[in-house]
Amino acid sequence: MALRRVTAGQREALYGAESTRRLEQASAAALPPHTLMARAGLSVARLAQALQPHAECIWVACGPGNNGGDGLVAATHLHCWNQARGSSTQVVVTHVLGTPPDGSRLPSDARHALDQACAAGVRFSAKPPARWDLAIDALLGIGMTRPPEGTLAGWIAHLNRSGATTLCVDVPSGLDADTGAWTQQPAQPEEQAARAPAGPRHTLSLLTLKPGLFTAAGRDAAGEVWIDDLETMPAAEIPVTGWLAGRQEPGCSTPPRLHSSHKGSRGDVVVIGGQDLKIAGSGMTGAALLAARAALHAGAGRVFVALLAATDEAAPVSWDPGCPDLMFRRLSTLLEGVLLDTSAVVCGCGGGTTIASVLPQVLSHAPRLVLDADALNAVAQDQGLHVLIQQRRARGWITVLTPHPLEAARLLGSTTATVMADRLLAAQTLSERYGAVCALKGSGTVISAPGQVPLINPTGNPRLAAAGTGDVLAGMIGSALAMPGCTNGQSQERVAHAVFLHGWLADHWETQDACAHSAAPALSASRLAERVRPVA
Repeated sequence: MALRRVTAGQREALYGAESTRRLEQASAAALPPHTLMARAGLSVARLAQALQPHAECIWVACGPGNNGGDGLVAATHLHCWNQARGSSTQVVVTHVLGTPPDGSRLPSDARHALDQACAAGVRFSAKPPARWDLAIDALLGIGMTRPPEGTLAGWIAHLNRSGATTLCVDVPSGLDADTGAWTQQPAQPEEQAARAPAGPRHTLSLLTLKPGLFTAAGRDAAGEVWIDDLETMPAAEIPVTGWLAGRQEPGCSTPPRLHSSHKGSRGDVVVIGGQDLKIAGSGMTGAALLAARAALHAGAGRVFVALLAATDEAAPVSWDPGCPDLMFRRLSTLLEGVLLDTSAVVCGCGGGTTIASVLPQVLSHAPRLVLDADALNAVAQDQGLHVLIQQRRARGWITVLTPHPLEAARLLGSTTATVMADRLLAAQTLSERYGAVCALKGSGTVISAPGQVPLINPTGNPRLAAAGTGDVLAGMIGSALAMPGCTNGQSQERVAHAVFLHGWLADHWETQDACAHSAAPALSASRLAERVRPVA
C-alpha cells in the first residue's frame, strides 16, 4: 500500500498500540536492520514536501524514542533534497536529548538515524526557530507511558499554538493512540479549548491506523489523516481494535425500489416523547416532531407520533402543519394496539420525567427499539428498567442506546471525564451491560454491539452541536431499523449507516446550496431533518 489519505468513503481497520507493536516487532524481525525506520522517515519526508513544497523553514521536533528516529530520517532526506536542488529552505532539528543529541540514550534504530543525520550535515538547534512554515512533530509516538513534562511538554504546547502547518508522525504527541484522549486531561473546558491545535494539522499514521486518531480529542489533534503501511501486512492473529466505519458517500438519487413496493415495504416507525408544557412547565413537543420528521425523510413508510400529554385526551398537538404526513395517536391507543409489536419504536426524545411511566410497556412490547435522551436518564435511575432491557436480549430483540457522554456516564454510574478518557471502552461496556447496540455520540461517534468489534464514525463536525440534532439522529436510526429484514446481526451496521449519513449531511451542508449561488443557512435541527435522505 502506498502513502494515501484516509477518507470517509472507505472502511478501515484500526489497531491499538499493543497490536501495532506486535506488527512492528514481527516486521522488523523479517527485514534487514533499520529498514522499517528508513521507510517511515522517507514517507514522512515525502508527505512533508508535498504539503509545503515552498517552505522556507521546516522545524523537525524529535523525541527520545523511535518516533524521534523517524523524524531524524525525514530531516536527513529533506536536507539532502534541498542541497541537491540548491534550495535555500532551512531544515532545523531540535532534539530533547540535547544539541547534538546523546546517541547512547537512543534505541538502536534511532541511534543509526542520528548518525546518518550528522553525517549528512543536518543542522541541530537547542531551541525551535523563530518562525517556520512546516513543523514535523516527531516527539512522542504510541510508546508514551506518562504525560509529557519539561522540554517535551513545552515543545508540544509550542507546536499546538503555532498557526503553521504541522505534520504529526504516527500520532500527535501527547495523544493516547488507543482512546483519543490527551494523556494529561485538562481540568476545565476552557483549558481543553486552549489545547486544541491552532494551525492546519496532518498526521501520517505508520504501519496501522490507530483508533485514537478518529474519536474524542483525536480528530482535532490529528487533522487530516494519512496512512503508510510501510509494505507490511498485519497477520491474522493480530486483533483488530475497531473499524473506521467509512462507506460510499450517498449520491443525489434515492435507493432504487421495486415498482410493486408500497408504504408497508419500508416499515413503520413509532415516536414516543415530546412532553407537554403543562406537565412540568417545560415543553418538549418539538423533539418528538424532529425525530418523526427525520424518520419519515429517512425512508420509513409510515411514521406515528404519540405525544406525552397532561391527560390522554389533551395531546398538545394533533397534527404537524410542516409535515402533515405524520400520523398522530393517543398514547393509550398506541400502547394497547399492535403497532409497538410491528414497528421500530423511538422512545425518549423530549420525554421529560413522564417517559419513565411509559417505558415498562414499551420495553416489553417493542422488538426494535431506540432509547434516546430522557428514556436513557430514566433507565439510569431505575434498576427495574435495566432488568427489562436485559430481558430483551434474551428474546433476540433489538435495543439501541444513543447517549451523549453525560448520559453514558449516568448509565455507567461514572463521570463524563471517565467516559471521555476511553470512549471505546465506555461504549462497549454499555453494550455488554445492557445487551444493546450503543451509539456513543460526540466527535467520532462510537457504535458498539455485544461481542462485536466497535465502529468509529468518520463523518460529522461542530455544526451538529445544536439543540435537536440528536433527535434527528434517533429518528434516522429508527427508520434504519424499520426496514424489512433487520436482524440483531445487522443492527450495528444499520445504526452505523444512519450515524454516517447524519454526519455526512453536516459535512456537506454548505455545498448543498452551491447550485443556488447562495450561502447555506446555519445548521439547525429542523433544517437538518428536512435534508435527511433515505438510509439505504
